[in-house]
Amino acid sequence: MNWRSRWPQLTFAVLSTVMLANMQYGWTLFVNPMHDENHWSRASIQIAFTIMIFVNTWLSPVEGWLVDRYGPRGVVMAGGVFAALSWVMNSKAESLAMLYISAVIGGLAIGCVFGTCMGTALKWFPDRRGLAAGMIAAGYGFGAAITSAPLAMMIRDSGYRHAFRFFGFFQGIAILICAVLLVKPTASRRALARPRKTIFQGAELTPSQTIRSGVFWLLYLIYLLIAFGGMIMTAQLGPIARDFGLENQMVTVLGVATPVLALALSIDNFANGITRPLSGWLSDVIGRENMMLLIFCLEAVALFGMALFGRNPYGFLLFAALIFLFWGEIFVVFPALSGDSFGIQNAAANNGLLYTAKGTAALAVPLANLLMTATGTWTSMLVTAAVCSLASGALAKFALVPMRKRLANSSQPVSTLCT
Repeated sequence: MNWRSRWPQLTFAVLSTVMLANMQYGWTLFVNPMHDENHWSRASIQIAFTIMIFVNTWLSPVEGWLVDRYGPRGVVMAGGVFAALSWVMNSKAESLAMLYISAVIGGLAIGCVFGTCMGTALKWFPDRRGLAAGMIAAGYGFGAAITSAPLAMMIRDSGYRHAFRFFGFFQGIAILICAVLLVKPTASRRALARPRKTIFQGAELTPSQTIRSGVFWLLYLIYLLIAFGGMIMTAQLGPIARDFGLENQMVTVLGVATPVLALALSIDNFANGITRPLSGWLSDVIGRENMMLLIFCLEAVALFGMALFGRNPYGFLLFAALIFLFWGEIFVVFPALSGDSFGIQNAAANNGLLYTAKGTAALAVPLANLLMTATGTWTSMLVTAAVCSLASGALAKFALVPMRKRLANSSQPVSTLCT
């Protein structure tokens, strides 16, 4: 198989996101050490996380526009440089201002790599958008699952500054190597493979047309509602474990004693990764909105379970894993829905516009610390997130379906041969 064909290209893109994963999912390991050494408040530290996610998502449309026109290689290479620079700066940060500047650079890194790889995968696989999006998103989850335990051990043994520096250089170099192998998915290259089937594809929409459609804004609202709880859990899992009295508590699993938080992160990131290709494939079979209704309701159950049973170490492990298992679907289904609804010609830019909802949801991360301080418990935040999850599932099934049908009927459909 030619390395420029779509399956090798998908592999290079997945490896790029694997190397990037800890910038988001490993962050929670650094919060308590930074708080203890520098005496910064946890809410102030989490502002850096919010900045990173906000920049990542809100610049994604621009990065997507560049990818649609010039291809993925240069954008992902820039992301590798930014990824290394951001964590090296974190290792030297002596003030919150420097931490926040580093967060801006880190946001650029995630947007350049993850957004580019996702948009490119949607173009390579118009016949299997759910599966392709799931593979890219799975890399983002599995990368953290593989490295969270070594990262936690390095922080414990050598300090968080050394861990930032070592992993910063490692992830940056690895992303650069993968980026060099990426090529632009042109129509002629897609046509080299044997056509599999003819699919129904609605009219192609430019980004300016996309943001004028009601479907886009309903998708945006649903994204905000479901992203709320997951973003908070991603950033606050370490602080929640400390406040539940579980941070350094040991549990025995299969005869091995392991710290609760380190084990939870490994399990959570594995669950977050494995659900993505599976839910992507299943959404191709049973429909996007049906998948969203099912999974988002299960996410609500998991959040309620964490509120009720999370202070027990085994309850914490179980419900944290379920939260990430049911939340990981959003990084698959929303890009696939974007491609279904708005076409593939501008897939990277249109998906980038929708992806900004994740950045908007990240604004709730530091506010969660303030809410916890005011109420003295994480229960109010967890219950609020559960209610939002239920609302997102109901909107997806009962409001989004008819609206997408109206959009499809108002557009001129075309049949596309897919490889």
